[in-house]
This record gives sequence, C-alpha cells and structure tokens, in this order.
Amino acid sequence: MLRRNLPSVIAVVSLIAIWQAVCSSGLIPPYMLPSPIAVVKAFISEIPALWSHSLITLQEAFIGLFFGVGVGFLAAILMDHFTVLYKAFNPILIITQTIPSVAIAPLLVLWFGYEMTPKIVLIVITTFFPITVGLLGGFRSADKDAVNLLRSMGATRLQIFRYIKFPSALPQFFSGLKIASAYSVVGAVISEWLGGFGGLGVYMTRVKKAFAFDKMFAVIFLISIISLALMALVNFAEKKCMPYNYLDKKHKRKI
Repeated sequence: MLRRNLPSVIAVVSLIAIWQAVCSSGLIPPYMLPSPIAVVKAFISEIPALWSHSLITLQEAFIGLFFGVGVGFLAAILMDHFTVLYKAFNPILIITQTIPSVAIAPLLVLWFGYEMTPKIVLIVITTFFPITVGLLGGFRSADKDAVNLLRSMGATRLQIFRYIKFPSALPQFFSGLKIASAYSVVGAVISEWLGGFGGLGVYMTRVKKAFAFDKMFAVIFLISIISLALMALVNFAEKKCMPYNYLDKKHKRKI
C-alpha cells in the first residue's frame, strides 16, 4: 500500500516544499500567497470556527447528496424502462450541466431565500447528473444474453432489474457517487458564497473581506480534506457492496 501511494506522496510533499521555498524567498508577497506554515498556523488557530461552520456545510452536503442520489436513481430507472423518456429528457440532462452553478445560485436564493433550501436544491442539481449517467450506462451495458435468458424463463422486469441490471450497474454507480460526493461539498460552499448564516462558504466570504488569505487557504485545505474523506467513505462502501470485484483485482495482481 505504501509503495503504491509513494509517487503521489512524493509529488504532494515536493509541491508543498516548492510553495514554501517560493514564499520564503520573497518572490511573492505574503498577503498574496501565504506560506504553508502560515496556513497551518491559521488552520490550528481557527479550528473551533472551522468546525462549527463545517458542520453546517456537511449537513447541507449530506441532505443534498441524499436527494441527488434519489432523483438520479429514479431518473435512470425511468429513462431505462421508457425509451420515450430517454429521448425526451437526455438532452435536458446535458443542458443542465452546461449552466454553471454560480449562475444558478443567485436565482435559487431569490426564489427560496437565504435558508438551507436553495443550498440543498443547488446540490441536488449538481449531484444527480453523475448518478443518472452512471446508472443509465450501467443498466444499458447489462449482458443482453442473460436478460433474454431470464425473459425466456418468465422473469418479470423487476426480477431482471434485481438480478442482472442493477448488479451490472454498481461499478458505474459508485464511480458517479465518488464524483457526486465531491460535488456536494463544492456545491454547498458555492451556494453559501451568496449568503447565509453559517457554513464554510460564509466563513470564506468573511475572511476574504478581511484580506486574511492564510485563513482562506486553511478553508480550502479543509474542503479538500472533507471531499477526500467522502470519496474514501464511498470507496469503503464500494468494497463492502462489491467484495468480489476487489478479490478479482488482487488475484490479477498476483498473476
């Protein structure tokens, strides 16, 4: 495990070392680019504030991700079962992703106010697309011979979905869920930029106005940690749901 992750660890450490060297040399003023040491100090000093704001952001991210997965799952099932719905809504799905989240957020705040509702709606809009596309691709890549075999044996649509289509779509579902989990945090922060009473986005806006860029980098560092932790959680769930997939990979490595 350590040997496998060693190149990425070396790359990250090298990047931080170069960053520190540039800041120490005075090539860039501290108010424009704080050093890694200054960022760590700001992070430690602001732990209580960051903790309280991150709880709000995580709550929004989890609720939005939950509904985003639900909407994406339902949309994928309906579009897979009804070709008319696929032809009608597939272009709309693509169009929703061409509109930047920053452009949608002000409208949601105008319609729903500054509470949690517009933030959750934005996260749902951001996260349901990778879930829908991943599941839909998985459903359509199911073994057609196996599907036809079950139909010839009198299997219902629900049985075909349960035993063939859903298991074959699990890898694509978890791939989409990894993307959606990272998007949920980013979507929550973006929505908080435009207003609210708490959250990492609100905190970022405050420290930016105070020109405390070391604290700004500390928040960015925390957002990255949260996103990576959520992706690791999805990886763990994937291993629990599909242990056979990882056993096959280990067997191939040994060979």
